[in-house]
Amino acid sequence: MGMTITEKILAAHADKEKVEPGEIIEARIDLALANDITAPLSLEEFDKVGAKEVFDKEKVVFVLDHFTPNKDILSAENCKKIREFSKKYRITHFYEGGQCGIEHALLPEQGLVVPGDVVIGADSHTCTYGALGAFSTGMGSTDITYGMVTGRVWLKVPESIKFICTGKWPKWVTGKDLILHIIGMIGVDGALYAAMEFEGEAISALSMDSRFTIANMAIEAGGKNGIFKADEKTIAYMEGRSKRHSKIYESDPDANYREVYTIDVGTLGPKVACPSLPSNVKGAEELKEIAIDQVVIGSCTNGRMEDLEAAAEILKGQKVAPYVRCIIIPATPTIYGEAMKRGYFETFLDAGCIISPPTCGPCLGGHMGVLAKGERAIATTNRNFIGRMGHPESEVYLAGPAVAAASAIKGRIACPEEVV
Repeated sequence: MGMTITEKILAAHADKEKVEPGEIIEARIDLALANDITAPLSLEEFDKVGAKEVFDKEKVVFVLDHFTPNKDILSAENCKKIREFSKKYRITHFYEGGQCGIEHALLPEQGLVVPGDVVIGADSHTCTYGALGAFSTGMGSTDITYGMVTGRVWLKVPESIKFICTGKWPKWVTGKDLILHIIGMIGVDGALYAAMEFEGEAISALSMDSRFTIANMAIEAGGKNGIFKADEKTIAYMEGRSKRHSKIYESDPDANYREVYTIDVGTLGPKVACPSLPSNVKGAEELKEIAIDQVVIGSCTNGRMEDLEAAAEILKGQKVAPYVRCIIIPATPTIYGEAMKRGYFETFLDAGCIISPPTCGPCLGGHMGVLAKGERAIATTNRNFIGRMGHPESEVYLAGPAVAAASAIKGRIACPEEVV
């Protein structure tokens, strides 16, 4: 019996010829990541275990992206702890201020992850890097401490589920619509502790931005990781970003899968996840009576150039509806600068949008767009649990940037075709 991409990466990092689902392994890691919310607990544990150094100052990454610029005294103290630790242990990849972006957009952009890597992060959406053909997964802060100190991690090898995607993409339908469709189809625990592997002609046609979106939301189906075979688009994306050695893996023809699904993307329309689960998915056209108070276009899920381009195309020459707040959040300083050069900022400002520096802020109800009681938002973020974006009696609808932008104009959930 052959192995899947995920199994091959884990076998290589455990120095084994073969691994099987359910097997417990100790694997070498290529990167350990934490942010301004999760790192402080990791650093406390670092002191408790009496560690004197991190295993490799090039392979530990801190990104201060959730509550920065500091929203209050506690967030400022957290950032100070991480900053001082990074200075003391000479951490190469410490990001804050003007160098800081949303971590899961920033790390690929900076070339810190390459195909074939094993990456662990104290953030559940670390699974994003599977778009590059890497095994990446989120863990608790204390697990990350173990990784920072030893350069290794204990893992149970996950089963794999394959999603074969065929057909041609309709206008305005992207990776966000596909992953919402999949989560709606299998549920929030449908891929529990499984590797979600994506392939097929429709996947090959996808941009890297859309692949990042899909991998990012694997955790919302309960997945341990999401993963794509690295192809020519992956290699082109990596060119000029990283000089690190990468290794491309592909699944064997006789690899074993727990389940295999085939999806014709040509049958999909714009999707929306309704409160209060990412699996409560409906077509956007079914929700035109739902009025909104806020729109958020950004996050580690949909704050990349492709997303801002779609939003700008729809908002060009339009106005945000009265009494609606539309917040645009480019995911990194590079994306921010490129969007400005392309004239998107002028489009957004003319439409009445708010442009934020890169931050996770509103996605987790932290800052830069918290909801009041009874308010309703449509967002390109990844979670819509009760109280996720603010008051427990607020509501969050999840969608792609095209639906979000159209909704900002209409003041209710809308399909892109209604405004362009």
